[in-house]
Amino acid sequence: MSPRSVQLRSVTVRRGERAVLHRADAVFEPGAVTVVAGANGSGKSTLLETVAGVSRAAEGTVSGVSPRSVAHVAQSVSTPGPPLTVRAAVAMGRWASVPWWRPLRPRDRAVVDEQLARLDLVGLADRPLDTLSGGQRQRALVAMGLAQQAAVLLVDEPTAGVDARSLRLVLDALAAEAGRGAVVVHAAHDPEALAAADRVLTLERGTLT
Repeated sequence: MSPRSVQLRSVTVRRGERAVLHRADAVFEPGAVTVVAGANGSGKSTLLETVAGVSRAAEGTVSGVSPRSVAHVAQSVSTPGPPLTVRAAVAMGRWASVPWWRPLRPRDRAVVDEQLARLDLVGLADRPLDTLSGGQRQRALVAMGLAQQAAVLLVDEPTAGVDARSLRLVLDALAAEAGRGAVVVHAAHDPEALAAADRVLTLERGTLT
């Protein structure tokens, strides 16, 4: 991975006539965990979606990221077809590196196994994703994002409503991902996540402070 910062310059995102993100300037550095804090509705999800390319900026620019370089884990992830097991869900993180007609390679399966172990999901690997508790599901979604091994990892509220053990596992995994040189940005508002971050940015009614 070549370390590269992600930069937002005067980024404005609108929903109809309303600016949900207003002239945002930020730099997210590789090798660091940045938390975007703020109340519900402050624009945290919109900021992550804009960096990921899911939402389009009406004004301003986002640089240092491309669709193939980013892993974006939303609060709610829809899965195709019948219910997936935890292992199958985490394996979805490898789809970007494997053509759809080919099975996962041994090295892809090794990455999936590594993320299952990192988030303590090995014992749940054969369980349907939709039968997990809230904390277990959040860990599985984070593992899915980690399995992509992207240069930029964006995670929306990975610590919201989780138990203390899941919180620690998630925060440790995000820190380890930054340790390998990734840009790691996640939305949060709980004190433990803020304390563990290398940097905290705060959104208030769509404006970064």
